[in-house]
Amino acid sequence: MGEIKQQTLSGVKWTAIERFSIQGVQFLLGIVVARLLTPADYGLVGLLGIFLGISLTLIDSGSSNALVRKLDRDEADFSTAFYFNIAVATGCAAAIFFGSPWIAHFFKQPELSPIAKLYSVNLIIGAFGMVQGAKLTIEVDFKTQARINFISAVVSGIICLVLAYLGWGVWSLVWQSIISNVMRVILLWTSTKWKPLLLFSKKSFNNLFGYGSKLMASGLLHTVYSELTTIAIGKFYTPAALGNYYRGQGMSSLPVNMITGMFGRVTFPIFSRIQNDDERLIRVYRNYISSVMMLVVFFVMLIVALAKPLILFLLTDKWSGAIIFVQVYAFAIVFDPICQLNLNLLQVKGRSDLFLRLEIIKKIIATAILFAAIPFGVLAICISKVIYGQIAVIINTYYTGKLFGLGYWKQCKDFLPYFAYSAIACAPAAILAYLCPWHIINLTAGPISAISIYFSILKLRKDAAFMEHINPVLHKTLHRIRRTP
Repeated sequence: MGEIKQQTLSGVKWTAIERFSIQGVQFLLGIVVARLLTPADYGLVGLLGIFLGISLTLIDSGSSNALVRKLDRDEADFSTAFYFNIAVATGCAAAIFFGSPWIAHFFKQPELSPIAKLYSVNLIIGAFGMVQGAKLTIEVDFKTQARINFISAVVSGIICLVLAYLGWGVWSLVWQSIISNVMRVILLWTSTKWKPLLLFSKKSFNNLFGYGSKLMASGLLHTVYSELTTIAIGKFYTPAALGNYYRGQGMSSLPVNMITGMFGRVTFPIFSRIQNDDERLIRVYRNYISSVMMLVVFFVMLIVALAKPLILFLLTDKWSGAIIFVQVYAFAIVFDPICQLNLNLLQVKGRSDLFLRLEIIKKIIATAILFAAIPFGVLAICISKVIYGQIAVIINTYYTGKLFGLGYWKQCKDFLPYFAYSAIACAPAAILAYLCPWHIINLTAGPISAISIYFSILKLRKDAAFMEHINPVLHKTLHRIRRTP
């Protein structure tokens, strides 16, 4: 258990550094860029989401996870995955490039055609770094990945800001993505020193694709469902409405993606190493659930409480339409860590068949809910995500209950108290945000009071996750402050 804990702490530490530094830089630069651009600019790029999402799922085809999970992987496996990624990326890029006029015609946005053509090149660029990224994950080397992703984010973000200032509009967002991808691939190649062999093994392909194909199918279902929202809003409403939806989705997802990303990426290789010891696997899993949800639930509630001053102070009144989407979508994504970790368990046990089965069931239900919501407006579409989020948790925990005796209600007991604690802690911040007209006060006094109340409740309740992970850090910090002259 000591080795697992050490690997987890190291992985989480460097993933946290990566996530917080990258998200911090992107958040700050994004605020300035959002002030220069309009919701319609962001919505225009968002219309390409389904085509890019499907392409990326096809390009990877589950090969990255298959490489991470396979304990007897060799150079033939890596080289085969590399050439497969490049071949599929080229095909997808060609489809988007030559299909760009039809994409523009469908959404009645002529400017989409040249944007789609340039974006298609991005797919090929990104494919050159997929295997190198998988190798770093296998080695639990998140320090190198943190450095690579941070440099790429900073350089591309600054260039985007300059282009937006010079009046490039939506093209500043397009070039940001391409420059970020180019830099990331170059840094991955120079950091890993790995180069593919001149071979393509049919045996390796069958092995990797046999496992990864079901993950690919699941990914396609998830992508199509996720981007159906983009199609619905883009087709029946306006790019500005889509831009507000994306901004609300992005801001409410920020704490969840950061925390889930930290633990989700670390847990898969860790779970893979102990995949044959069910008792140990579940013990480690439940520890992760408590630790992740302790943080996720609180920060989601805090975002909901401070949505109004956050949007108006950081992005100005032109983004006020995003406030309600921040608040509603937060409740749709708060359970994502539970879903992710449950699916990780199925993957490490080699049950990608169950993974696919769950995705089919969930997406049939989710699509029905989405289509029912479309006629009632963008807010109704957002609410449909909340309903689906809870259904997804129930479905995702079904096989965990069958295989490990760890079903929905048993898992709920591990994290439901955090909802009550967070609501109590964030209530004063929410009241202040709607009574006080000075946003800067809301954004300073609100978080301070909420964090103080939340930590006090957790300490009084002697919460296990808090006492093990957070309390020692607080004690060390206070000790250093007292010793500082």
